[in-house]
Formats: sequence, structure tokens, C-alpha cells
Amino acid sequence: MATKYLFIVSMDVEPDKEALFNEVYAEHIGYVLKVPGVRGCTRAKTEPAAVVIGGEKKPLTGEGEPAYTAIYELDSPDILLSKAWQDAVEAGRWATQVRPYTKNRRHILRKAI
Repeated sequence: MATKYLFIVSMDVEPDKEALFNEVYAEHIGYVLKVPGVRGCTRAKTEPAAVVIGGEKKPLTGEGEPAYTAIYELDSPDILLSKAWQDAVEAGRWATQVRPYTKNRRHILRKAI
């Protein structure tokens, strides 16, 4: 990992808006990646699976957790307070056409150790 900080954003979207959500999120990431100090972004969607721990198979359902996650690689937590970040997250169609249809939103910053 090239940066010391990960800003992790997770959410669900109303099922009838899922195609629009994925289309516009690609646009949204383009704006955010132009912010100085943002080095990358990886998106993920929960996938049901299982894991064996201590000889016992345990389901990984993600129940109650948001289905979608974006992980932004940042040089500094201060980026999240910058004017460039504020402008980027309001740019394009995201703020008006998608954000209102998201729910179960979670935001957290992690520092690599």
C-alpha cells in the first residue's frame, strides 16, 4: 500500500437504483481521484462465502453490514476536510441522483500500522 490512511465508505442502495448507483459511482471516483493526496480507490461488494476457523465452518453472510464498500487510499486525514475533497464529493450526478437512495452508510478512517 502506497499510503498510510484508508478512508472506508460503506453503504446500501435501493434495489431499483443499483444499476444507476454503479454507473455513477465510477464517475464519482473519477472526481475524487483528482483530489491532491488521494492515491487510489477500490470498490467491493459483499459476496456470501464461508471460512473454516478452529475446524468449524462459519458462514460469511455480511448480515446487517452494507453491501457496497469503497476504500480510498489517502496521504493524510486532512484531505477529507479540504475544499478539493468537498467539491469532488458534490460534483457530477452523485449528490443529486444517487446519494438520496443510499442508506446504512458508514464512514471510517484507518491508519496503516
